[in-house]
Amino acid sequence: MSADEMHFIVVHQTFELWFKQVIRELAESRDVLDTESVAEEAIPMVVHRLGRVTEIFRLMSQQWSVMETLSPQDFLAFRDSLGSASGFESAQMRELEILIGLQNDHRNRGMDPLKRFIQMAETSEQGKVDLERLRSRMDEISLWDTARNWLGRTPIDGSTPDSPNDAEVVQSYVEAHIAALEQHGSEMAERMSEWGMGDSDAMKARFAAVAKGARDFLMPNGEVDRPRAGLLFIESHRDLPLLAWPRTLIDRMIELEESMVKWRHSHARMVERIIGRRIGTGGSSGVDYLDATTTYRVFTDLWAVRTILVKSELRPTIRDPEFYGFA
Repeated sequence: MSADEMHFIVVHQTFELWFKQVIRELAESRDVLDTESVAEEAIPMVVHRLGRVTEIFRLMSQQWSVMETLSPQDFLAFRDSLGSASGFESAQMRELEILIGLQNDHRNRGMDPLKRFIQMAETSEQGKVDLERLRSRMDEISLWDTARNWLGRTPIDGSTPDSPNDAEVVQSYVEAHIAALEQHGSEMAERMSEWGMGDSDAMKARFAAVAKGARDFLMPNGEVDRPRAGLLFIESHRDLPLLAWPRTLIDRMIELEESMVKWRHSHARMVERIIGRRIGTGGSSGVDYLDATTTYRVFTDLWAVRTILVKSELRPTIRDPEFYGFA
């Protein structure tokens, strides 16, 4: 084995070690959130663990620069010895994606994450072990699902899911926010028209589409999605003391997904630099496939809600602000 091939293997083994730690951190974070009532003092621990995972992905992004010390000719010298081995065979990467909550319909062309491992299980004992572990993980609740359940219990305008008339309170809040968004859009359309950025009616139509998108997001099928309404309330009132840790947890989840996207992007650029647009070692489309994975999003609601926020002076007034003050 040449020094270049050993270098290639060691870098990938390092990733596998980090994946093992990431899975542990994510699983424990998921377990903390997977309760009917999450203790307030437990949230800082989840924030800490997700922050650690983010730093791990940031470090792994930098590690691709070590791989880039391999020239195209250096890689071609031992590529054939890799056979069909590829990133598709990283069971821990697939486990990580499943654990965090990546759905199959969000994958590139609806790719089945188990397909490769079903094939490997037919010829390898380790393949059987990996397949069983992945199937077991798929039967568990994901981090994102537990986070949505947690968001669904957010006190909205002082009302919790078990409060009398909670549905009416939440509906009223959502309608008030959409009205504020419509007002915000109308004001922006007039202002942009005055700036010579387009026809006023055309601008109003574009902002009206944003308001309609907000309604579809908050009330799919005509009924309020309480986790999304809770998310909107937290993001709209980030300055309230009671919501300090919840909004920090949301920030950490966004940072985590952002760090994963950047890691995937760095991976794609490293591969393009070394092998160009060749077919991947596992028969994949190589860089094209890796680029497609940079579009993956798991915490979709956390990203989408940013589109429908309004400036503070237009936010619906909280009926009981003291409820969200310091105890």
